[in-house]
Amino acid sequence: MRLPPGALAAFADLPQPTRRSHDVTRTVHDVLARPEYRYPGPSWLERIQHDVLDWLARVLSGVVGAGVGAWIALLVIFGLVALIVWRIAGGVSRDTGHGVAVSGVRLRPAADWLAEAEAHERAGEWRQAVRARYRGLVADLARRGLLNEVPGRTAGEYRAELGDALPAASPSFAGVTELFEGAWYGRRPTGEADAAHLRDLADRVLTAAT
Repeated sequence: MRLPPGALAAFADLPQPTRRSHDVTRTVHDVLARPEYRYPGPSWLERIQHDVLDWLARVLSGVVGAGVGAWIALLVIFGLVALIVWRIAGGVSRDTGHGVAVSGVRLRPAADWLAEAEAHERAGEWRQAVRARYRGLVADLARRGLLNEVPGRTAGEYRAELGDALPAASPSFAGVTELFEGAWYGRRPTGEADAAHLRDLADRVLTAAT
């Protein structure tokens, strides 16, 4: 390729370089080492996800061409995993107001709850009185074998269980449950009349239970 006339003269007029080549190379490396030029790469979670997906792909690709026996083995493995997860989840119950609770906790007797309810009533603490009297009723029904009292169960679950075990008490117990949920979970203003009404409904439930 021929250079145009005067090109060599233009190059000849350029100043001589003052930096050595290795200094230029080091400067370039320093610039490229800045954070804005770095590639962050996959996170540890992304790497684990990629490894798991890659393992599953290899397993499934091997099963596809391995015949019926490999499919049965794979189904057995998945069944065992599902059984383990179910057994672990089955030992924990959920309560909408207090998170989770594990079964096996020592339960308070009904007399203790009722004594606490009466103390709250004397102090004018109606919301706490409603809760304690409701808990006492549940404990009493559990003692009679009409409920299965488990820490963490919701009030709705108790209501459904008693409706099957003692239909005659179902309307009164539903009223007790509504008062309790409104006062304790719904934070509804609760007064002496509410506590008295719940006490009357609880008495009706126990009368039906006898």
